[in-house]
Amino acid sequence: MRPERLNQLLIAALSLLLWSATPLPGQPEGARISAEGYIEQWKGVAVRKMQEHGIPASITLAQGLLESGNGNSKLAREANNHFGIKCTPDWTGGKSYHDDDRKNDCFRKYGDAAQSYEDHARFLQKPRYAALFELKPTDYEGWARGLKKAGYATDPAYPQKLIGLIERYRLHELDRGVDVSYAGNMPAPAPQAGQRGAGRGRAGTSETITIGAGRRVDRFEGRIKFVRARAGDTYRSIADDLEITQGMLARWNDTDRNAALNEGQRVYIQPKRASSRSTAVHVAKEGESLWGVSQQYGVKLSRLAQFNQLPADARLHAGQQVKLRKSRR
Repeated sequence: MRPERLNQLLIAALSLLLWSATPLPGQPEGARISAEGYIEQWKGVAVRKMQEHGIPASITLAQGLLESGNGNSKLAREANNHFGIKCTPDWTGGKSYHDDDRKNDCFRKYGDAAQSYEDHARFLQKPRYAALFELKPTDYEGWARGLKKAGYATDPAYPQKLIGLIERYRLHELDRGVDVSYAGNMPAPAPQAGQRGAGRGRAGTSETITIGAGRRVDRFEGRIKFVRARAGDTYRSIADDLEITQGMLARWNDTDRNAALNEGQRVYIQPKRASSRSTAVHVAKEGESLWGVSQQYGVKLSRLAQFNQLPADARLHAGQQVKLRKSRR
């Protein structure tokens, strides 16, 4: 499928955000939601969280399906909690009590289910999940196993359950910018043990080192994955190697999808971070741009603009100090 078509489908999926937090049209009050209905309702939100935080949309949806019983569980209906996230000492929001590992376990309660999706994305920003963000963006199997290893769930079969849902409902296509829909069609049966998923191989650990076309993957400060542009490269050519959309790759690098690339230029293949851990301030050289500083330190351009009260396209003068973190009051 051509990249242009992939982008069209991604836009179509994102359009669902206009109504994703409301019940499905024609869904009677209190009626049970099917897996297909749940996916149709929440796939736009899952794609947006992937763009904002780098969590595969397939993983978000599979966890939502599994943890909430397609949105039908008591916890989902009464507390809008679709991911089974329990209360932690730092949680100041609503609380709901249900029997789980222990009697009357405390679970987070939200004003609406969309808040549950946002909190899930933020919850996975905890340090114990950091290794997940080093995986290839389309490595849903690595994410599934990594979640279990990091302690998200106690069920030893948790990774297999997530992978089974992803492959049965073709959710991995969303990770590549391709829409999925079940109108008039049931999803294909889940592959049997030992079979490969729909149209793609099973990811091995070696895929976190090299990607398509033999590209070497490096990590900025051991955290954010990137590749170096080759002579003649474009965002489209790199996106094709990565099996993601050109627009998504450009967004991760805070630039236009048709922007030119220089040989050796760093191209991030997952979202940049909200601030720099290693450096607090950058002293600019003459001719530098705020975008260039953003790429140098792996910090989102919008955050740098906010920290420094500068426009995103700001040009910097020699000696100008650029904050790489939020100022402490």
